[in-house]
Amino acid sequence: MPEDEVGLQIFPVRGLPEIGPGADIAEMIASAVSLRDGDVVVVTQKIVSKAENRFVAVDHNDPIAKRKLAESEAVRVLRRRGEMVITETRHGFICANSGVDLSNVADGFAVLLPVDPDRSARRIRDRLRVHAAVTVGVIISDTFGRVWRRGLTDVAIGVAGVAAVVDLRGQIDAMGRELLVTEVCVADELAGAAELVMGKASGVPVAVIRGVEPSWLREASVHEEIVRPPEEDLFR
Repeated sequence: MPEDEVGLQIFPVRGLPEIGPGADIAEMIASAVSLRDGDVVVVTQKIVSKAENRFVAVDHNDPIAKRKLAESEAVRVLRRRGEMVITETRHGFICANSGVDLSNVADGFAVLLPVDPDRSARRIRDRLRVHAAVTVGVIISDTFGRVWRRGLTDVAIGVAGVAAVVDLRGQIDAMGRELLVTEVCVADELAGAAELVMGKASGVPVAVIRGVEPSWLREASVHEEIVRPPEEDLFR
């Protein structure tokens, strides 16, 4: 089968070193994998936050301290159950504990979400252009739950050079009917697909997706395209 008929290909990027404050993630990726124009690079939030020094001190054994930290990162608390709170972050994300992460972090510390994940994605995209001489899309991914559904999946919290949402309204479906409301969150779909090769405990924080529809490769923003404004939200 010709390569251009294969469809999507997803590759884990292995062998990256431990990420610390100030690390040039793009340089590490460019040294570990051969990229092509049109690839989409999916990077987990954890290593982006580490590189941006988004560490805070917290006692992992103190549930009150952990709850206060989550609340301090929120603009409002939606629900509480035991040690968990469901919050809205400053980015507009609805998630558990404001995205505060204690897994794979040194004892006594937690990692916060990037201040501006879209900006983080743009920075990595621009640095990859320098280090690898390619034009790629970048997605910053994180693991979220979903209301009314069990299980976790990775979603996009920041994008650069790849669509967040593809608007299919006005196109004609297979039955000849016009699509009236269909907007596809392709950034979330790509983030979820990449997680299948990265895993949750395998220590692979980056994946490359090859074969993405070329029309998706454009400037975009999670904040502007995916986060639903309050006036459009029927459930707040």
